[in-house]
Amino acid sequence: MKPMRFTPVAAVILSAFATGLVFHTSAAAQDGPLGVAFVEAPEQGSGMCFSQNADRGFECARQRCMESGAEARDCLRVKWCFPAGWSADVFVQHKEGPHWHVYLCGWQAEADLDAAAKIVCEGSAAQYLIECATVGKWDASGVRVDNQ
Repeated sequence: MKPMRFTPVAAVILSAFATGLVFHTSAAAQDGPLGVAFVEAPEQGSGMCFSQNADRGFECARQRCMESGAEARDCLRVKWCFPAGWSADVFVQHKEGPHWHVYLCGWQAEADLDAAAKIVCEGSAAQYLIECATVGKWDASGVRVDNQ
C-alpha cells in the first residue's frame, strides 16, 4: 500500500476543516450575528423582527405590522441593520402635531445607543418637539431590555 500524499490544495482544505473556517453547519450558522428589520404603516402600525436574513426579517416584521390592523401593502420597509447591534425605536412628535418614529440600530453598546437617542430628542430639532421618547430598546441578541 502506498503512503497517502497530500497535495497543497488538499492540505489547505484539511487545515480549513480542522480550524472550522469552511463549511459551517446550519446549526453553526444560526449562532451568527442577527440583523434587525423595521417596517411601518404610517398612522396604522409597525413591526420589527430580528433575523439573519433581510428578506425573512422584513417578512416577519410585515406580519407583525399587519397584526396591528394594517394591510400588507401599507407596511413599508423602513430600515435594515446588519448586524443589529443595540437597537431602539424612538417616538417623536412635532409641536404642530405630526409624529413619526426614528429607528436606531447597529450600536456597539447600550450607552452609545442611549446617547444617539438623546441626540434625536435633545438635538437641534428639540425646540420643535412636544414629545420624544424611546419606546423600545433591544440588545444585540434581540432581547428587549426596557420595561415598556
